[in-house]
Parts: sequence; C-alpha cells; structure tokens
Amino acid sequence: MSSMFEGVVAILSAFVSMDAFVISEALGHPAAYIVGLFAVLVGGYLIMLLLRAVPLLDRHLERSVLIVTYLIISTIIFVEVIRRFVFQVQAPWSTTIPPYLFLIMTWVGCAYNTKLRSHLSFSELRANLGRKGQLACLTLDAVLWLTFALIVVVTTTKQTANSAANFQILLGTDNVMQWWFYACVPISWMILSARAIENLFEDFAKYRSGKPLVEMNAIGGGD
Repeated sequence: MSSMFEGVVAILSAFVSMDAFVISEALGHPAAYIVGLFAVLVGGYLIMLLLRAVPLLDRHLERSVLIVTYLIISTIIFVEVIRRFVFQVQAPWSTTIPPYLFLIMTWVGCAYNTKLRSHLSFSELRANLGRKGQLACLTLDAVLWLTFALIVVVTTTKQTANSAANFQILLGTDNVMQWWFYACVPISWMILSARAIENLFEDFAKYRSGKPLVEMNAIGGGD
C-alpha cells in the first residue's frame, strides 16, 4: 500500500515538474493506473459538466474536429497527388502528417459514436430484455468504455512522454513534434469517458422515469 502511495506521489510530482523524461519514468509504476482511474473518472465528469454548460460545444465539438481533420487530410492528399504526378515534386511531410491526423479523427470519431450510442449497442438483442436487464447492459457498456479509457489514457500518455523526452520529430518536417499528435489520443479518450459517464447518468434517469432505455441507432446517425 505504501509503495502505491509513493508511486502516486511520484507521478503527481512528475507532472508538476513538466519534465517529459521524469513523467515517462514515473508512469512505469503500477500506481499509474490509480492516477489514471482518477483522471478518467474525475476528468471525464468535469468534461461532461463543461459540455453541459456549453451546449454549442456539446453539440459540435467532435463533429468539428472530424470535419476539420478530414478536410485537411483530403486537401493534402489531393494537392500532393497533383504536384507529384504533374509537377514531379512533393512535400516530404505529405505522407507522414495524414496518418497522424487520421489517428486524431479515429478516436474523436469513437467518442462521437459513443455519444450517439452507435458502439456496443446491440439494440435488437437488448430490446427484448426487461428494463433491469437493459440497464445492466447499459451499465456494462459504461464500465467497459471507462476500462478501455483507463488503459488507453495511461499507455498513450506514457508514449507521449517518451516521444517528448526523446525529441521525436515528425518525419519530413524540421520542428513538428510527434508527441503533439500522440497527446491527442488520451485527450480524445477523456472526451469519450465524459460521453460514457453522460450516457450512464441518462440511463439511470430514464430508468427512474420509466422512459425507454434502448433506442435503435446507426453509426454516424444524427444527435
């Protein structure tokens, strides 16, 4: 127990120091998952409150990120294909930046579809269960998402710190750091955690009020 406490203190101190190497070393301790659990639950809850307080952000956050990153990726590919085959020139970063942007788009999209309940829905099966069975399944969804978030946030935060500590520069560029993109993954999963917690609160509110718990949704459906 004392070892875990010391690990938690060391991790928090490392983040206060803002030293990437120290953070990377500290996150190697098993206590990283205790800190991660606190970050996922408390951080996710605070993000949920922020999104509720700012309806415009709640409605358009994920979609705006998805559209912007998609347009940037499409523009880079479109322009560079023309430059390569017509003018025989190509920006050296044109093949490295799009995959990292796609990384952002993927996980923000995952958070968006969690909001829409398009992932882990199994609506046809759950519609045939009783209300208690439906609530149990929806609660399990939240537990699974938060567990996934815990694992991803801890591991990718360590990867981000490792990248920053080693000053890894994006191939084809002179001063674009890889960790800038890696950092977007735990941030995306924190947003996903907020959506999972939000869904769980809504489910319990519907259960108490007698409203239907399970609705049919399609991936990418409107909100």
